[in-house]
Amino acid sequence: MRGLKTLVVVMGVMLVAGIAILVIAIATRVSQTRPAVTPFAAPLLDLPAGARIETIGVGSDRLVVDIVLPDGSRQLLVIDLATGRRLGVIPLHAAP
Repeated sequence: MRGLKTLVVVMGVMLVAGIAILVIAIATRVSQTRPAVTPFAAPLLDLPAGARIETIGVGSDRLVVDIVLPDGSRQLLVIDLATGRRLGVIPLHAAP
């Protein structure tokens, strides 16, 4: 019987200690300051008058915008996602 009492006391202490450690861990994580989120600001990209965006594709570090021009021709506009800078334009022509 004495062993059972000792076991109950030890398990009670372990339970209280575990809950205390859990509360301390949660309090520590909540009190940590998180870095401020900076808003994304990219330069404006000008499209020709009358042009419309047909589709947009995203790669690991590039954004490709398919643009339909007023005359019916198409261009692919390649943009760097890190800076928002225009990397280039790929004109698309229909095969004869």
